[in-house]
Formats: sequence, C-alpha cells, structure tokens
Amino acid sequence: MRTGGETDINHVKASAAMIVLLLVLLLLLLGAASGLGLTADSRDSADWKPTDDGHRWRSRTC
Repeated sequence: MRTGGETDINHVKASAAMIVLLLVLLLLLLGAASGLGLTADSRDSADWKPTDDGHRWRSRTC
C-alpha cells in the first residue's frame, strides 16, 4: 500500500536527475584526470602504419 506523495512521475524525475548527476560526475572525473595528466591520446598517425615484426615500415620514394 502506498502512502501519499509517491507518484510514478516523481520516480521518473528522480531517475532522470540521477542520470544527469552521474553524467556530470563522470565528466568532472575525466576533466580532473586530464588536468593531472593521467590521460593520453592514443590516436596517433603512427598507430596506422604497417609493421614488420614490430618495426615500422619506412616509406621510400623512388
């Protein structure tokens, strides 16, 4: 049995607020980690160059 004041719309609003709060917290944590230098950008053009037994191919023009 429900007591007064509890409605489904209140639960939906609380859930939406919690999702927004968690998203903001995640972004703040990522920003703090970035500011402390704990993150790195792994999207380097060198990552896409072919290797032969771990050695990068050198492009040579003829």
